Amino acid sequence: MLLIDASVYIFRAYHALPSSITGDDGRPVNAIHGYATFLVQLLAGAEDDRVAAAFDESLVSSFRNELYADYKATRELPPADLEAQIAGCRALTEALGVATLSSPVYEADDLIGTLAVDADEPVTIVTSDKDLAQLLGEGDTLWDYAREIRYDAAAIRARFGVGPRAIPDYLALVGDTVDNIPGVPGIGAKTAAALLGCFEDLEAMLVDIDAVAESGVRGARSLAGRLETHADQARLSRRLATIVTDIDLSAAERRIERRPVDAEQLRAVCDRLGLGQGLRRKLGLDEASE
Repeated sequence: MLLIDASVYIFRAYHALPSSITGDDGRPVNAIHGYATFLVQLLAGAEDDRVAAAFDESLVSSFRNELYADYKATRELPPADLEAQIAGCRALTEALGVATLSSPVYEADDLIGTLAVDADEPVTIVTSDKDLAQLLGEGDTLWDYAREIRYDAAAIRARFGVGPRAIPDYLALVGDTVDNIPGVPGIGAKTAAALLGCFEDLEAMLVDIDAVAESGVRGARSLAGRLETHADQARLSRRLATIVTDIDLSAAERRIERRPVDAEQLRAVCDRLGLGQGLRRKLGLDEASE
């Protein structure tokens, strides 16, 4: 199973390519060009029978924003010229035979997580988002495609000092500036890993602050005080960092078998977006029309 964090690569393409790349009507299609190029290259080398791409509908409407109003508040909202291209990226994805998912309540991470935990085969998650590392089980891979780096569970432990299942607890302690998750002030990466080496999880620390003070971790007594003072914030941070894996997806949403390219649909999408011959050739339309 191949699960694609589509929004990451749409944003990357938008910022990497100039807005002077336009469609027939003069509107920017730089994100569409970059994302489509990425997706075609990815699919060309993929042998997976089941493939899906998850999209974020909004940066401000997920259930996490209800829990914490400042969640992702440090991120700029997509500019209008990017917002207009996201739907085009999704339409191209569908035409290339890849199932797509999105939700006004759940993020792409949660949709990927729900599909991943139900899989009875190894899963490859294509993303540069470290949060998704928490989903990795035996045989699974997190693939940072742009950097050509693949992580398994052992590689995640080597990078962060904790295994995949402990990533939410780790982020609850250190916070996450990208998503504006507060964490616990004064606890950094090495300290968080050391604490999680002594305790099963964050909750085990919070219910036994005295044990934290006697843990032997450098600055243990000070850490115990920080955890006690910021216990509610730490629990909130863990909730924000934890990927939902039990969304009630419909049977149709769970149907992610890879389909043949729909050349007619693909051509119609390209026409609607005003895409030029260069990108059409990358998408295989010359071959499909023969």
